Amino acid sequence: MWKIAVDVMGADHGVMPIVQGAIAAAKARECKVLLVGDEREIVPVLSQSGVAYGESERVEVVHCSDYIRMEESATDALKRKESSIYIATDLVREGKADALVSPGHSGSTMSLATLRLGRIDGVSRPAICTLMPTITHKPSMILDAGANTDCKPEYLVEFAIMGYEYARSVMGYDDNAIRVGLLANGEEESKGNELTKAAFALLKGYPFFKGNVEGNDIFNGSVDVIVCDGFSGNLVLKASEGVASSISQILKQEIKTSPLRLLGGLLLKGAFANLKKKVDYAEYGGAPLLGVKQVAIISHGKSNARAIENAVYQALRACEAKVCERIAQAFASTKG
Repeated sequence: MWKIAVDVMGADHGVMPIVQGAIAAAKARECKVLLVGDEREIVPVLSQSGVAYGESERVEVVHCSDYIRMEESATDALKRKESSIYIATDLVREGKADALVSPGHSGSTMSLATLRLGRIDGVSRPAICTLMPTITHKPSMILDAGANTDCKPEYLVEFAIMGYEYARSVMGYDDNAIRVGLLANGEEESKGNELTKAAFALLKGYPFFKGNVEGNDIFNGSVDVIVCDGFSGNLVLKASEGVASSISQILKQEIKTSPLRLLGGLLLKGAFANLKKKVDYAEYGGAPLLGVKQVAIISHGKSNARAIENAVYQALRACEAKVCERIAQAFASTKG
């Protein structure tokens, strides 16, 4: 049975949605969740969810009262060995858990996962891989989405390899059909800044490389993996979240302006629900930190129970697909 360590402390809305989501995943799938955090806050949520404290084979509480606040520095986590994220990471490091899920301080999660779990041989910088909705049935992937604001061309090549392996092993995309693009301000090889031009030259030798892509290609299904530096990737991610939220609000306001529009809204209720589900970050759960030796999923600080449930599922898929081993093999073969 797979074991998933969940850091329940430090999220925007407290421990309740984190615990509820983890429990839902443990009930639905063959796995055990290790809830790392203050038992004084966790136990009441367990009771409300119908889980008897200490009696469930699927749920275990690992008590600690310290955690890294959002306003604190990521480097603080390296010294706070009794903090929830440090303990959760070490559960994975010591083999007591198979994967880590954290909606807490993302900088701390990245730092500890990199230093305590270790980088895969050949990986210079781990990258955050974020799923993005497209007009097709398959989401696309952006990496890096925020782990590395300053990058070298070689890093982008590594991101491309890791994204390709994640697409084929975890997402189940056809090996021979996976398309990797380099985010730039135009499709021509001459477009982009010095970083993207140098990265383009290095990526040209890879069969999965499609070439430069623009921002709209992230959503139109023409490419499966988009590589960029973490600064650009995070800007795209946050802007996309803002656009999706704004469109939802605009539609609600417009529908309420007349009885006819209200009727139309009712008739399209199912379509709107499907659209919301497709663009809702909660349906993707979290973003894997690719390039570390064991599975680590970074969830949004404002995650609700559904987001955490899906983050656990994502961790399970990564474990089952042995994605870390596949990435390690891919880098070993490039060396050979």
